[in-house]
Amino acid sequence: MKKRDIKDFSRPELEAWLKERNIAPYRAGQIFKWIYIRQADSFEEMTDLGKELRALLDENYTIPRLEKANVEISSDGTRKYLFRLADGEYTESVLIPGKDRKTLCISSQVGCAQGCKFCLTAQGGFKRNLTAGEIIGQVRDVLSDLPMDEDAAETEKPFQNIVFMGMGEPLANLPRVLTALSVLTDSDYGLRFSARRITVSTCGLVGRLPELGANSPVNLAVSLNASDNATRSALMPVNDTYPIEALLAALAKYPLRQREKITIEYILMKGVNDSDADAARLIRMLRPLSVKINLLPFNEHEASDLKRPDDATVDHFLQLLHDAGYTAIVRQSKGRDISAACGQLRANQLKKTPEA
Repeated sequence: MKKRDIKDFSRPELEAWLKERNIAPYRAGQIFKWIYIRQADSFEEMTDLGKELRALLDENYTIPRLEKANVEISSDGTRKYLFRLADGEYTESVLIPGKDRKTLCISSQVGCAQGCKFCLTAQGGFKRNLTAGEIIGQVRDVLSDLPMDEDAAETEKPFQNIVFMGMGEPLANLPRVLTALSVLTDSDYGLRFSARRITVSTCGLVGRLPELGANSPVNLAVSLNASDNATRSALMPVNDTYPIEALLAALAKYPLRQREKITIEYILMKGVNDSDADAARLIRMLRPLSVKINLLPFNEHEASDLKRPDDATVDHFLQLLHDAGYTAIVRQSKGRDISAACGQLRANQLKKTPEA
C-alpha cells in the first residue's frame, strides 16, 4: 500500500481516520502540532504519542518536504523558490519583502489552463493540480527555511501574509485549496495564520465563488485587467464564459466582513488598457461594489509582446482612480534582478531539462 502525505488531510479528516481505528480523535491535534508548529519530519519524533500509534502512522503516512531545486535571492530581499515535486514537476513560491511585513506568494497548480495572454505561466500550459499537502508544504517549508521559535507571536513570524497569486488558478483546484486554507488558519494546531492575512486570487471563475465564500473567510482578489468585454476576452479567455457583467454580479453577492473590500487587480499594459477611457469605464463599473484597486504595471517577459506603460501613464491612471474616490495603489514588481515574472524560474528550469 502506497503511503499518503499526511498533509493532504484536514484535521477533521484525520480525526475521522483515527476514530475509525478506535483512537481518540484529539490525537489529531497532537499530530498536527508536531507537523506544523514543531516542524517534525518523522512520526518517531512525536514523543507524546504511544509507540503503537506512531508505528500505525508510519505504516500509512509520510511527512514529505518539497525539494528546493533552486532559490534565487534579489538585492531587494525577494526570495524566489523553485520546488521540485515528487513526480518531477516544478512549482514556485515567492517571499516578497514589504515596508512593514513580508508576504509569501504560493501556487495552487503546476502550470495553468486559463491561457491569459499576459501570463508566463500560461505559456507552459497546464500539467496538474497541486495536492493540499503540496500547497501547505510551500508555507511550511519556507517557514522551516526561515526558522523561528514555536512560541513567537504572529507579528514575529518570518512572514505574516499569504497570497494565492502564484502559478495556477486557485478556484480551479478549490477542494484542495480549501483543505490547505483550513490548515493554514488553524489557530490551535495548524500554521496559525489569520484569515485576514490570506488572500485568494482568481481570474473570475464565477461558478466557484459561492463555494469559496461559504467555506473560508479569507480575502478575495479578482484579476480584472480590462473595463470592456472585447479587451478582456482578448487578454483572458475566461471572459468568454464569464463576461464582466456576470463577474460583477457574482462579486456583488460575495460575503464580506464589516469594512472588508474585494481587491481588484488591474495589470496596466501599454496601449491596451491604460487610457483615460479605460479608467472612466473602470470607475463606473466598480461603483456598486466594495473594492480597492491594485494597479500592476506589466512585468515584461520574453514570451509576450505586451509592454509596460511609462511611469507618467501609470501615475495618471492612479490619480483618476483617486479623484473618483477609490482606494488604489500601484504594486511594483519585486525581484526584478532575478527571475521576476511568475513562472519564469520554472520555465528556465524546463529549458535546462527538456521533457523526454
